[in-house]
Amino acid sequence: MAEKLATLSFSDGTPSIDFPVLSGSVGPDVVDIRPLYAKTGKFTYDPGFMSTASCRSTITYIDGDKGILMYRGYPIEQLAEQADFLEVAYLIMYGDLPNPAQKGDFVSTVTKHTMVHEQLARFFQGFRRDAHPMAILCGVVGALSAFYHDALDINNPRHREITAFRLIAKLPTITAMVYKYNQGQPFMYPRNDLSYTENFLYMMFGTPCEPWKSSPTITRALDRILILHADHEQNASTSTVRTAGSSGANPFACIASGVASLWGPAHGGANEAVLKMLAEIGDVDHIGSYIKRVKEKDNHAMLYGFGHRVYKNYDPRAKIIQKTCHEVLDELGLKDDKLFKLAMALEKIALEDEYFVTRKLYPNVDFYSGIVYKAIGIPVAMFTALFAVARTVGWIAQWNEMIGDTEQKIARPRQLFTGSPKRDFVPLNKRK
Repeated sequence: MAEKLATLSFSDGTPSIDFPVLSGSVGPDVVDIRPLYAKTGKFTYDPGFMSTASCRSTITYIDGDKGILMYRGYPIEQLAEQADFLEVAYLIMYGDLPNPAQKGDFVSTVTKHTMVHEQLARFFQGFRRDAHPMAILCGVVGALSAFYHDALDINNPRHREITAFRLIAKLPTITAMVYKYNQGQPFMYPRNDLSYTENFLYMMFGTPCEPWKSSPTITRALDRILILHADHEQNASTSTVRTAGSSGANPFACIASGVASLWGPAHGGANEAVLKMLAEIGDVDHIGSYIKRVKEKDNHAMLYGFGHRVYKNYDPRAKIIQKTCHEVLDELGLKDDKLFKLAMALEKIALEDEYFVTRKLYPNVDFYSGIVYKAIGIPVAMFTALFAVARTVGWIAQWNEMIGDTEQKIARPRQLFTGSPKRDFVPLNKRK
């Protein structure tokens, strides 16, 4: 089969140049422009990397126009309905679903890494009690390299695997500690007799003064949310992890950089923004006036939780979590709660309003996950921290894939310089 080529011609006299066209297993072809600068002295200009593939990856595939999301080839709908989070974590890390023995070993290894160094607990005392959870999480995750520096050789596959287990196992423990620290409650040690998600809920909501038991509906709902957030291709935080990792930084520092990137309201903070928006609307009777403000060009009102940078169809994760959301509200008897009635009314109006339908501004995963978190008692400021627990699996798998990619180099984007050309220095006494 002949090599596919793309020809770039210029109107300034620069000779035309052919570029190889690379084909993936699914999805659009990619024009390999790596020789561009060497052969023409020109760069491409692509703010936000709207049309640029930064790497080869075998982990996650998204078709935004068709509303498709797959981990290692498995549709997200099948994984969310039939698998648990650690089974999906194994899939994302190793490329295939585990057999019973492999899953048992994987779960056992993660379980045995859930405790953190006891000195790490004292590290929290350096933060104000009212510090934002993401501020604490950034600091504590970055500090892990100071506690677990026995396996930081990034060129050693076994070291990378040990670090992956440590991060996946300890993020729920650390995140629960962040919550407890904010609440002024004692930290709860992990329990090896509980599942990954049930243990997380126990460390979040259990106290030493009385027994705690999770609701199966709540546990399954949170487990499903973790699956839906486990990876999402080359998004902002994943790209940040890869960029940090391309310099050879240790994996704890790289994951901390992902946490920082996730914090932004346009990324992981979107579900927090949804609840703030609902609080601003305040009542079902005010939805019409709020949507009217959203439609006005000069108004800065935003309909958070609707639409997506990649999905130009219904977010496939939203369809799954919509059902989960209603299951949780039924379980907790919150269908008539003012906030949740407001959210459901907003969902219905947005799905039927021509303005949003024609622009394909469907409810996304952030809209429903925020409602679920709120319903089970998680404070709004903690929402993004829970996102980080799930996404750590994807981050570490993407980082590990990058380390093993012989084509990867240190990330170094170019720029279109629009500043002043060269000029000579003028002594102070001669400047006007």
